Amino acid sequence: MTETLDGLRLSPLTDEDLELLLLVRHFELKLLELYGRGDLNGTTHTCLGQEYVPVALRSLLGPADHVFSNHRGHGHYLARFRDPHGLLAEIMGREGAVCGGVGGSQHIHRDRYMSTGVQGESMPVAAGVALHLKRSEPGALACVHIGDGTWGEGAVYEALNLAALWRLPLLVVVENNGIAQSTPTASQMAGTVADRAAAFGIPHRLVLSTDVNEIRLSLEREIARVREGQPLVVEFVTHRLGPHSKGDDIRPAEVVRAARDNDWYARYAHDHPEHFYRLDGVVKGRGRGPVAGEVAARPRLSRGAIT
Repeated sequence: MTETLDGLRLSPLTDEDLELLLLVRHFELKLLELYGRGDLNGTTHTCLGQEYVPVALRSLLGPADHVFSNHRGHGHYLARFRDPHGLLAEIMGREGAVCGGVGGSQHIHRDRYMSTGVQGESMPVAAGVALHLKRSEPGALACVHIGDGTWGEGAVYEALNLAALWRLPLLVVVENNGIAQSTPTASQMAGTVADRAAAFGIPHRLVLSTDVNEIRLSLEREIARVREGQPLVVEFVTHRLGPHSKGDDIRPAEVVRAARDNDWYARYAHDHPEHFYRLDGVVKGRGRGPVAGEVAARPRLSRGAIT
């Protein structure tokens, strides 16, 4: 399958995978709705259009692996834990918040998962964890998600240098959506991600597909080699449907239209309507009622509870 509407059908998903994709989609849409109503404060960065990346990687990662996320990380968290209640409570500052309300949308820590809004911060941390895993837990890996804009940070290159020198089990997932906040990638990054990985002797894999099954099949062997000490950069050419944050989208109309034309959500609905509509309404209904309503009804965390 390809990432464009070229007549090829997306392969059928399991109920589990489709439900997870839909969970992330409707969770993100609900967040934007809550912000629009003034029910949430601060900021948020949705992964609308990019949900298939963590869902495809889900079955290729195990509980012993560490996942390092970024500011656009709700999908990474939900693919790891399937915990919309805890994440929404964290963002809303309600009881049951996964980090006691101190992390908000961007800074989450749970078990072997961490997200941060500081660009590039996770790369050297992930390299250090990968070194620990190599020494103490052979076979486990550190997976770090970054964007195309993160390649402007020097910490990225320092981490790649050490990963290559020490043959660390480091998986770098680049979600290249073509724009760094409001700056097109072509205007802020010279060269290519592949060439930058090659400069350190690190293999690079370009993923154009949005087909979850195809992605897993294409990456399975290469991720197995990461576990043996061969770092890998996997670059997903993806699309950001929504704004950078809540309402700061200044992209030309044709760019936004191209993103929507390539959206897995509409494609899967077209290719497998019976399966899609059987589950989409169910997951969407959870967002209207049980999840958002139940979390919103919880008491707010007091200042003394946020430690």
